[in-house]
Parts: sequence; C-alpha cells; structure tokens
Amino acid sequence: AVLKGFYNIDLPKKMVRQTTTILASLHAITRGALRPTTATPKRKVVVVSSRSLSTTLAVHVESSRYSHTAATSTTAKHEMQPPPSTTTLLVDELLAHTRELMGPHSTIKQHVIAYSGGVDSSLVASLLFQSRQSDNEQVRAVLGLSPAVPQEQIDLAKKVADHIGIPLSLIRTTEGEDAMYIENSGQACLACKTNLYSSLQQLQATIIDHVANESLVMSGSSSSEDNSDSHHLQLYNGTNEDDRKDSTRVGLIAAQNFHVRSPVQHLTKNQVRQVAKHLGLPNWNYAASPCLRSRLALGVPATADRLHRVEEAERYVRKKMCDTLDETSNLRVRLLAKNRARIELDADHMEAAMEINWNEKFVEKLGFSSVSIQSFRSGSVAIKTKADKDSNNAEVVSEANDVYHPSQSFG
Repeated sequence: AVLKGFYNIDLPKKMVRQTTTILASLHAITRGALRPTTATPKRKVVVVSSRSLSTTLAVHVESSRYSHTAATSTTAKHEMQPPPSTTTLLVDELLAHTRELMGPHSTIKQHVIAYSGGVDSSLVASLLFQSRQSDNEQVRAVLGLSPAVPQEQIDLAKKVADHIGIPLSLIRTTEGEDAMYIENSGQACLACKTNLYSSLQQLQATIIDHVANESLVMSGSSSSEDNSDSHHLQLYNGTNEDDRKDSTRVGLIAAQNFHVRSPVQHLTKNQVRQVAKHLGLPNWNYAASPCLRSRLALGVPATADRLHRVEEAERYVRKKMCDTLDETSNLRVRLLAKNRARIELDADHMEAAMEINWNEKFVEKLGFSSVSIQSFRSGSVAIKTKADKDSNNAEVVSEANDVYHPSQSFG
C-alpha cells in the first residue's frame, strides 16, 4: 500500500513480502532502533529498455542483513526520498537517446526539426534543445507554410516554440505546385514531405553559409577553407511508434530518403503525451491536428481554394461551438467527392452540433453542395474502398461508413 500509494511503484506480488520487510527495517533505522551491519544492502534500479524505450521499473534487493543494537541519542536520522517516477526515468532515457542521435557535437553542429506545433514535434524540439552541448551546436525548429497549414496552427507553433526557447524559422513550401500532391491519389503526403525536407536543407544551407562567412570575417581566415564537415546538418521529425504502424503515412518514405531521425519513434502517442506533460509543454493534451490536405477525400484535388474553404469551415464550427469545443476536442471538416462537406466531431459533441443549422454558412457562403455530421474517426477519408478503385470516374469516391441520414444532412 505504501509503495503503490506514496511511491507510485507497482511491484510484482512475489516481491511484496520481502519489500515490506525491508521497508520496516529501514523505518526502524530512521527511529534509531536498528543500524545496518557492514554488509550494505545492494539496491539496483533497472530503468528502461534501450531498444523500445518503454519504461520498466524493477527494484531488486539482494541482501538485507541488519543487527539489533541499542540506539543512542546521537543516532543520525535518515530521510527516505521517494524514488523517481517512471516518467522521470523515461525522460532521462529519452534525453540520453536524443544526445546519442545528435552525435558528437564536434561533427554535427546543425540540428533542424520539421516542426508543426503538434505534441510530437514539440516534444522532439524540447528534447533536442535540452540536449545541445555547446553554443556552437545549433538547434532550430522550422515550420513550413502553405495553404494546408491553418493560421491557428501557426499561432500555436509560435507559442510552443517560445515556451521551449528554441529558435523558430517559418518558410514557404511549394508542394502545391507538385502534380502528385494536387492529384491527391494517395501519394500527396510523400510529395509534401519531399518538398519540405528539401526546403529545410536549402534553408539551413543558407544559414550555414551566412554563419560561416561571418566567422571568416571575424577570424580573418581564407574563404576557400572547407567548413562543410564542421557544419554537417541533421534533420529530425516527430514520428512516433503509432505513426510507423500506419500504412497511409507514405511521408515516412521521404523521411527515410532524407535520413530524418526521430527520438520518439519507439514511443506510442500516449507515451509522447505523458512525457510532454512531464516536461510542461502547453500542448501536451491538445487534439491532433494534421494538415488540411488530410481533410480531402482521395481523388479530390488538393488545390488552394479547397484547402482555404476547409480552413474557413473549421474555424466557423469552432466559433459556433466555442462553449463546448476546446483545444482537446477532435474536429474535422472533410471535403468529399462532389463537393460535399462533412463535419466530424467527438461523440459527446454530436448532440450540440445537431441543433445548429450549418446550411447557410457551408452551402450558401462557402459553396459546398451539402453538409453532414458524423462522429470523428481518424483517417476516415485516407483509404478508398474497392469500388472506388474499380471506378473510372474520379469524382466518385465512396467513403467507408459514409452513411447519410436525413436528420444529419443539410442542403
């Protein structure tokens, strides 16, 4: 009861009796009733598996021999300090793992995070920023700007970066000019990430050249000196274990092509949130907010106009439901085939949403052909059904569970 309630340690049942005896003996020591013999008990804490970074805590006592002696008034009093929590141990392991990924600071001085302001990339930014070893080792977060990134996400990214203390750069990306991205047939994420990582490399190369030139001027060195080795660049992202199991995340192919690393790739989303909360990140429990292109059903062209309409539609929904929706609430406005809009919300917000007439804004002002409501489901428009694949009509995109009821449809 003491271990579980006060120290928050969950031990195997077979160790409970032995541990209870040890605790009783230690408690007696603090009261001056016992004193340890010369054979000091050995206590080892096994922290984390280095491969999976999944926290496991095991307390093993190999020996516990104490002799009863009379206490004296000069007996020193010892305070038992609670052991570190499993989250603390996980954070320590993550920082060590991050430092290992960053490599010796003498060879890699430029570390750039593909940053979105979401909890995953925010945690990576925090880990990298805390793990830098000198002022010469530069860590920077970079946010790509395009019609697929809503203004609210940009504002959040700035807020979190400021909280971490990490330098933030904003760059314009051009995936919207890529035919593969616009086609949105299942490879848009690959096209987007390829463009993003290329842009990050170009940006950091410009910064490196600028810093190198300033250094040459200050030192009086020759400009022909090769500084490429001392300014080697490493890219990072916030890919977690759940992402790696998702077959629709083809952007991971681009990450592999550009040798992008992730310190949290062996952590589940829940573990990422747990660590982010421990580190005090303000967005640790915010709902996931992928890019606006992910709101478009496969086959719906990813044009700037469509993305802007989805952004405006989601902003309107949050405004109309500001009393019930907050940063932790899931919200998507999906754009389906034939210009249909679909609002997806957490189940506990459905009733409130059904009481609102969305027709005027969605149909009359934003130009959607209709609007419907259903419970939120992550990735609900990411996969086509077999009927969709066999169809020759690009406009016919049949969604999984895309069932409309008169009471849920407007327009």
